[in-house]
Amino acid sequence: MQILADYHTHTVYSHGKGTIEDNVKVAIEKGIKTIGISDHSYKHMTYGVKMKDIYKMREEIDKLNLKYSNVDILLGMECNILDESGNIDINDEISKILDYVMAGYHFGSTPTSLKSMINHCNNYMIKNEKSKEYNTKSVINAMKNNDIFIITHPGDKGDVYIEEIAKVAKDTDTKLEINSSHGFLNVDQLNQIKHIGNKFIIGSDAHKSENVGNFKLAMRNIREANLDLALVENIKI
Repeated sequence: MQILADYHTHTVYSHGKGTIEDNVKVAIEKGIKTIGISDHSYKHMTYGVKMKDIYKMREEIDKLNLKYSNVDILLGMECNILDESGNIDINDEISKILDYVMAGYHFGSTPTSLKSMINHCNNYMIKNEKSKEYNTKSVINAMKNNDIFIITHPGDKGDVYIEEIAKVAKDTDTKLEINSSHGFLNVDQLNQIKHIGNKFIIGSDAHKSENVGNFKLAMRNIREANLDLALVENIKI
């Protein structure tokens, strides 16, 4: 298997352990053609990237692209899906300097209302039907209202109706991530949606540089679900 790209990696700019260049070097060692740096966006309360650092990251990546000619280095962002309206923490100014936008649900995202705060609590403690409906609506509206390349680890932290999400993802040409750290999409989810014909991306979600391109868990889930590998866009068999 050849890894064409790993779009989901973190650095010291959020809560990763390595630098951008550390991730790049591992990608080169593993023969990965494209490496994406996608730290958590700025409305994550504990480890969101600082706004001013996004510009520093852009400058650093531009310099590294000149230094390393054998890999494409992209600046992405893993935005937080904030509420049922599909708001994510990105603005027009920041989006102009990014190469792509991913979005996913995280417990630490800043609530936009009392309702979104209650949903955090429901997801963390109760995991009831009401929170599942809220989470599903949030992801669907995020895809409809924003230009999102990849939805990261759908169903992790907050359960969702994955078929509803998959149908909208196909309509909006949004890729769904098979995350190799969290295990979502999991085998059960893949079995529920593999007939829809979505396009998928494997993400290492590497928080340590050595885990860039670590697709083992994702590939195991793909094989157990008997998913057509042609639907996974960032690998070549």
